[in-house]
Amino acid sequence: MFAKNSVPSPLAEKYERLQAILQKLGSVAVAFSSGVDSTFLVKAAHDTLGKKAVAFTAASDFVPQRDVEEAKAFCQKEGIEHHVVPFPILTVPHVKENPEDRCYYCKHALFSHMKEVAAEKGLAYVVDGSNLDDDGDYRPGHRALRELGILSPLHEAGLYKQDIRDLSQALGLPTWNKPSFACLASRFPYGTELTPAGLERVNLAEEFLMDKGFRQLRVRAHGNIARIELLPSDIPRMLDESLREKTAAYFRTLGFAYTALDLLGYRTGSLNETLPKEKQPEQA
Repeated sequence: MFAKNSVPSPLAEKYERLQAILQKLGSVAVAFSSGVDSTFLVKAAHDTLGKKAVAFTAASDFVPQRDVEEAKAFCQKEGIEHHVVPFPILTVPHVKENPEDRCYYCKHALFSHMKEVAAEKGLAYVVDGSNLDDDGDYRPGHRALRELGILSPLHEAGLYKQDIRDLSQALGLPTWNKPSFACLASRFPYGTELTPAGLERVNLAEEFLMDKGFRQLRVRAHGNIARIELLPSDIPRMLDESLREKTAAYFRTLGFAYTALDLLGYRTGSLNETLPKEKQPEQA
C-alpha cells in the first residue's frame, strides 16, 4: 500500500473503489501481460485478495518471450501464484487471415480458454486490465470480453492510464513509466496473413531499436518494407548516419528490403487509420 499522503485524495478514492470491487469478486484470475495496466491490477488484486488472486500469462506467437519472462519475475518477487498459459493463437479460425475484427476472434478464444483454466483452479472470475482510455480506439476485442463476462475492474473503478501510472509509481512498481505495448499482430495491415516467421521478424526489429535506447516505438511491416514509428522527440536521433545505416543493414538481414521512418511518429493504432470512417476512433 502507498503512503497515505503520497497521492491526491481523488486518486486514493479510486484505488479504494478498486479494492472494494476486487473484494466483492472474492477470487480472480488476472490476465497478466506484464504491461502497465495488468501489473498494477495484479498487484492491487494480490494486496486485496491474497492467495485468491492468481496471475495468468498467455504464451503465444503474439507475445514476445521477454514479456513472459518479465511476468514470471514480477510474480516471483511479489509472491503471486502465476501460471503461463500456452495458446496456439494462429490455429484459431480467422486469426491467421488478420481481418479487421481479428482481435475479436483472438480474445474470444484466448479468454474462453482462460475461463476454463480459472474454473479448474476454483477462481470465480477472470479480469483484465482495460481502463477508460481504451474506450477511444477501435477495439473489437472488447466485444468478446463482454460476451464472455470478463470483468475490467480498472475501468469500473474509473481509472485512466495516467491514474494507473501515478498509482503504480506510488506503489513502487517498476512499470509505472513502462512504454505502452500491443500484441505483435498489431504490426501488420489488416488482410496480411500472420505467420510465426513474420511475427518474430518484427519482434527482432523492435528489440534492435530498444537495444539502441529507443523506448516507445513500433515497427509496422508492409510486405518487404519496415515502417518505423518513434516518438517525435526521438526522430532526430534516428537521422544520425551511422545509426541509420546500422538499422537498415540489420533490417535487411531480417528480410526487409526497405526501411522507412514514419514522419508522423509513434501513435497508438496507426493501422486503424485505413479503416472505414465509421470505425475510426474519435480524435481528442
